[in-house]
Amino acid sequence: MTGCSLTLPVTGATEDGAERFTGSATGYMDGSGTITLSSNRGTRIEGNFVYLNRRYGEGTFRCDDGRSGPFTFVSTGNRGTGTGRLGSQLITFTFGD
Repeated sequence: MTGCSLTLPVTGATEDGAERFTGSATGYMDGSGTITLSSNRGTRIEGNFVYLNRRYGEGTFRCDDGRSGPFTFVSTGNRGTGTGRLGSQLITFTFGD
């Protein structure tokens, strides 16, 4: 962690559990951030997000296999949970310590 950003680990899975994700999310002092994930199927997922207030944010995932979709999350600062879509699949994820 530096004075201008905070990077936290991320884990997640599709609703059916067939695809699992690991990676990290970095939030910046201006309320923006990035997320980078890899799946157990070899897919790379990147996304950008913004905090709409101190606890809630939203963003968009983009996968190297062509899938994309929106996501939202709730944060307590050093941890949180989120949901989103990759194409037609619902995913859930957690981040933080």
